[in-house]
Amino acid sequence: MAPSDFAKADIHKIVEQLTTDEAILLIAGVGFWHTHAIERLGIPAIKVSDGPNGIRGNHFFMGTPAKCLPSATALGATFNPELIETVGLKLLAGEAKLRGAAVALAPTCNIQRSPLGGRSFESFSEDPHLSGMIAAAYVRGVQSGGIATTIKHFVGNDKENDRMAYDSIMSDRALREIYLMPFMLAQKYARPWSFMTAYNRVNGTHVSENPFIIQKILRDEWKFDGMVMSDWFGVYSIDHSINAGLDLEMPGTNKWRTLDLVKRSIGSRKITLRTVKARARKVLEFVQKCCQECPEVLDGDGQERTVETDKDKALMRKVAAESIVLLKNEGSLLPLKPEEQGLKKIAIVGGNAKARVLSGGGSAALKPSYFISPYDGIVNALKKFGDDVEVNYCEGARAYMTMPTLEQELITEDGQPGWIGTWYSHLSDTSMTPAEKPLSSFPVDETRIFISTSYPEELTTRWTLKLRGFLVPRKVDTPFEFGLMVAGRAKLFVDGQLVIDNWTRQRRGDSFFNSGTQEERGVFTLKAHTKHEVLVEFCNVRGPADGDEDEVVMDSNPAVQLGGDTVEDFDKLMDRAVALAKEADAVIAVVGLNADWETEGYDRTTLALPGRTDELVSKIAAVNKKTVVVTQSGSAITMPWTDSVPSILHAWYLGNATGAAIADVLFGNHNPSGKLSMTFPKSLEDVPSHGHFHSENGKVRYAEDLYVGYKHYHHRKIVPQFPFGHGLSYTTFSLSSLKLSAPFVGGTECGFVATVTVTNTGAISGSEVVQLYITLPSTPEYTHPVLQLRAFSKIQELQPGKAMEVDIPLDKYAVSYWNDKIHSWVVEKGVYGVQVGVSSENIALEGTVELKEGFEWNGLAKHLSFTTRLVGPSPANKPKVDELNSTTLTNPETATLIMQRPDTHKTCPAALLNEDTLGDIFEACVVLDSPRGWDSTSTQTSATLDTRRTPFVTNHPEHQYDAEAVDDSGMEVAQMLSWLTLPALKHLRLRQKFKAEVEDSLVVEVIQLIRRSRCEIKALQLHLYPSVSEEGIISILKEVAASLEGLIESAYSRRLVHINLNLSQKPKV
Repeated sequence: MAPSDFAKADIHKIVEQLTTDEAILLIAGVGFWHTHAIERLGIPAIKVSDGPNGIRGNHFFMGTPAKCLPSATALGATFNPELIETVGLKLLAGEAKLRGAAVALAPTCNIQRSPLGGRSFESFSEDPHLSGMIAAAYVRGVQSGGIATTIKHFVGNDKENDRMAYDSIMSDRALREIYLMPFMLAQKYARPWSFMTAYNRVNGTHVSENPFIIQKILRDEWKFDGMVMSDWFGVYSIDHSINAGLDLEMPGTNKWRTLDLVKRSIGSRKITLRTVKARARKVLEFVQKCCQECPEVLDGDGQERTVETDKDKALMRKVAAESIVLLKNEGSLLPLKPEEQGLKKIAIVGGNAKARVLSGGGSAALKPSYFISPYDGIVNALKKFGDDVEVNYCEGARAYMTMPTLEQELITEDGQPGWIGTWYSHLSDTSMTPAEKPLSSFPVDETRIFISTSYPEELTTRWTLKLRGFLVPRKVDTPFEFGLMVAGRAKLFVDGQLVIDNWTRQRRGDSFFNSGTQEERGVFTLKAHTKHEVLVEFCNVRGPADGDEDEVVMDSNPAVQLGGDTVEDFDKLMDRAVALAKEADAVIAVVGLNADWETEGYDRTTLALPGRTDELVSKIAAVNKKTVVVTQSGSAITMPWTDSVPSILHAWYLGNATGAAIADVLFGNHNPSGKLSMTFPKSLEDVPSHGHFHSENGKVRYAEDLYVGYKHYHHRKIVPQFPFGHGLSYTTFSLSSLKLSAPFVGGTECGFVATVTVTNTGAISGSEVVQLYITLPSTPEYTHPVLQLRAFSKIQELQPGKAMEVDIPLDKYAVSYWNDKIHSWVVEKGVYGVQVGVSSENIALEGTVELKEGFEWNGLAKHLSFTTRLVGPSPANKPKVDELNSTTLTNPETATLIMQRPDTHKTCPAALLNEDTLGDIFEACVVLDSPRGWDSTSTQTSATLDTRRTPFVTNHPEHQYDAEAVDDSGMEVAQMLSWLTLPALKHLRLRQKFKAEVEDSLVVEVIQLIRRSRCEIKALQLHLYPSVSEEGIISILKEVAASLEGLIESAYSRRLVHINLNLSQKPKV
């Protein structure tokens, strides 16, 4: 039986058949990356993989080369959910399948309450609305490709130091309006298949043991019916976590939920077998969903592979370029045009120019399948100018925390890149003496070696790994400084001479997920033209340290890192860079952070750039007025030299395509359109959480409350260096003509539409983000932030001189706040301010909307039931409803639609509309096997239809909505529908009376609305009764068919079960 056959299993019967032991086994992982299989019942294991900015696979050590995407903060800076959804579908889902993983442990959806947070780069934004909308797009894209997502870290995991113990103490309003909101929006618009709990406590209780968060909010209020898993080693109990609703403990290594401990908890009545089986049921449902959606992964050979195509590389480059933010561009120095600007000599300086900086550290780390450095990207872009442009380089100031790794500096004895690793068992499990005979040898192409659990099973409990290679010979004698840090113990020998002893005594550090030492350094003089032997002897037993003499076996995270660099006089290094800049026609300084400074495991201590970087930029700017600074970091940094340089690009961490994307923007091949996804302050003291960010005796007080990010800067009237939402272009735009529709209020729904005209007033095409902020009415009992982002829309490639009218729909989320007295969301009666601009500081248009009545609401609707009919103008000869059952139509001629016949389940393109087949063809299962991301610029249909047999649904007594309209009232009805909660609708029935052409058709308008909203409608019934000529009927059919084709092709169509079209023509008199 194939593993994916579990897709057809009866979960209820499976749960009934589970023994106690089997149920216990299912609620914890196996090893680091798998769920538990139960062969007796045909239950397969599911493989998961880290995935914040790529799909690494199961190995930190000698991992499979993979695509590294831009950091989450960079994805947020695109302000482009459609692009992120495409990335999820076309890159991330495909990468997961290549790694043999059915589950991506992503996205990270926390809030940057401080840029000091070590994993700030992993989350999308400081703003909950932007974060939630980008997260939803990420989830939709990945899951539409058949791969599960695990949205994390739910909730309040906003710093790293003390992360498994600290208590995030926050108000109910802050919890709901800021920190839970991104997860709520992702659940509303995308429905992740699983959630991952955070390490920390929230208001006194660890999230993995917190029934209020897991059960009451997530499951009861939000109607989440998927699986909840822990973060790795984020379970701290048996009974508390199981009773709270945590379904799966990960990993299986060193787990709490052993057979013995869980049985003892059952026996002591701390938990019940019923509860254990309830947790196991959720795991089984999750496994079954993976089997249904990605059977090719479950039935595959489990091997990890790398595939790179030109299309993938182009998309990687596109998303990287679109995330880059042009912060400043005085005198239009950018884009650089060597011929027009007379640039004959360009200097490249900075510690990041040639460095391998592609992501932050920790779970986000992976081995890139390729990497283009900023230096290489710039040099490649300048090749088209031949010898007319001279490029010179000097590092100027060093940016690393630990010594750079030496992959490019080592060769084997026979001249191959890298070195040779050799495993040795010890004489016994408790012995510290390695055996004389090695177990095996293998080539190693990396010097940061986080072995984790990727070591041979045959090794004894204590073991040794020896790594031997040769340094590439130098041309001259060179003093060289090595660095060695370790989770375990190690020594470095060069030509047999001990250079570093990180074995005998150690200094505890934060490396390797807080299990490693500090880096120890040693200097050795390399002789010219000499191939020096390098040997690292590593053992997986930690050495003694002052205050911690325990020599612990590192069973799950042994690691060693060897780095090094030439010894430099730092004053002379900077002087050389300044001299180079002084002689150049223009300077490109590439500076920033790297995975040492921003990583899982610990927080930053400063917002300043490393070492003497700020000094370097200031000195360069003083000698060359054409200095462009490119900064790299995953979160905010300070830039004390901002006023001294004309142009600044912020390039985040951009993944594989880093250098190519930076060069595209520098030289004008891509017009920048990125917007800051967080505020960049002038100083650390300006940050909202300054003074109460750190854990104090295990407590982190969220004293800034609702005033996170830009809300704090507005509230305190603090001017930042660069505000949230800021980002320039090489062209200019104007916003005008703000129009606000009359608001709709009904039941627990409300909404209105803002319309703005965007004009490209510059000389080249470009893209702009319209940002809409809301000001809530003041109340006697509650205060609110002055501005809150509630909607945005990105206008793509608007041509110079052209204008576009943009409709921005807003719903109840835009005007709600959490009332902690009645524990409910509240929409107040009153006047709401509407501000529209291109950043949180650059507001161009203002208006107001008045809600005549307010209401309270709570949770997310699992199903909506609407009984109201919206009726437009009613002519005297309007047909009766019972006439809609007629299918009279003659000579339909050539109206076609690619659909799927319910009997054969095969693609059936033809002239299908005739008296016999009209009802048959349109009552059909329609889903996509490999759904394409919807491209608004294309109406071409190239999709193929799935051959799976999705049940045909004929009755939908609940969660449906009826709409009826005549002629141009269809537009009005479509607008009113946009105010309702389309994403939760399951069944939509539309009726349209035609007296004229189809341009004003309710059907066409709503089909477009469905595509835009990415809603969850499974059944779409269209009832058309035209009173027009036969030619008009054919025109209508063609228009509706074209709209439906576009709908089927979109990623949305995976959720569509069937379309039913009924066409009726009133008999001629």
